[in-house]
Amino acid sequence: MRGMRSSGRTAITRRNFLCCSILLALQVLVLPVTARAEGDQNSQGAASISVRDKGATGDGVHDDTAAFQSAIDALPANGGTVTVPPGNYMIDTVRAINMRSNMLLQMASSAQLTAIPNNLPRSHVIKVWKVSNVRITGGHIVGERSGHLGTTGEWGYGLNIEASDNVSVSDIHISDCWGDGIWIGALGPDGNAVPATHVTLERVVSTNNRRQGLSIGPVNGVTVLDSTFSNSNGTKPEAGIDIEPQAQGMAQNITISRCAITGNHGTGFEMHDNVVGVVVNHCTIQGNGGYGVMSVGTTHVTVADNVVTGNGLVGVTIAGKTSDAQVTGNALTGNSARYFHRLSSSMTSTGANEHAHDLRVDDSTRNVTVSDNTFSP
Repeated sequence: MRGMRSSGRTAITRRNFLCCSILLALQVLVLPVTARAEGDQNSQGAASISVRDKGATGDGVHDDTAAFQSAIDALPANGGTVTVPPGNYMIDTVRAINMRSNMLLQMASSAQLTAIPNNLPRSHVIKVWKVSNVRITGGHIVGERSGHLGTTGEWGYGLNIEASDNVSVSDIHISDCWGDGIWIGALGPDGNAVPATHVTLERVVSTNNRRQGLSIGPVNGVTVLDSTFSNSNGTKPEAGIDIEPQAQGMAQNITISRCAITGNHGTGFEMHDNVVGVVVNHCTIQGNGGYGVMSVGTTHVTVADNVVTGNGLVGVTIAGKTSDAQVTGNALTGNSARYFHRLSSSMTSTGANEHAHDLRVDDSTRNVTVSDNTFSP
């Protein structure tokens, strides 16, 4: 395994020191992202408007989309708060709820936005596009996967954040979307798209969505804390979290911490090319059908202090052209459940592959440090 270090405690070589210094610098760069999100997003004005004042019924029957948009559009120039009392609000995802800058959408914990079924391949419950200083908190979003009237596409979103700056989402439950529960990314042509920046998700649950719990495209600064991404199923990749900017732009400075990524039909957490600076730590990644964590081509990635257990394929896979990676302090147990017997038979008498079902580092990778992990017996 090229560039791989011992799984025990080893002295820090000059190569390791440089690698750790770079990774530490990247993590420091991420810290102001969260601080900025917490500090600047109280900048909306004092105005407060209830969607009920604009005609929303919340009876689970009438289309309340226009009332939501009317409340948002009625905020003064410096923004304010739109409140959503308890109720079941039917939303036309073809039109969507379109957020504006300097506003808070404050939903009661029992408020629910329910998508009205449509036959389109692409639709949205809430769009956060080309705006700044936006907060969304509370409530539920329920997609229309069970009632969808078409058969094509995979882009029915619960929450879509694109080309926006300083966005915070907290204490919201998203489920049953035709595509991704949450998408964070860019708007514009490949190579010249405007990324989302300084986005924070905290205490979010995204579950039983058809494509993924959370997809991340071109971004600069995403922090996900204390959240759950589970039971993605229906159309590939079916991951809990997938960082997939592809040719549209770069995804950089991403931290996933203290999250549960469980029961997804595909891989728990995957990251691909054109991704730089990812930290995954203190997460539970369990019972996913594919890999627990998979990196293919990511640069500067840290997978540390996670519990990765009971996944269908290898617990942590560092593959492709991944470079400058650390896999440290993880509990890697009971993985490769789908192919355990085949992997067991491939283990050599010298034990060189004794942890093959829990950790794989390909020869094509560069500067990968592995230390202080615990493995299945």
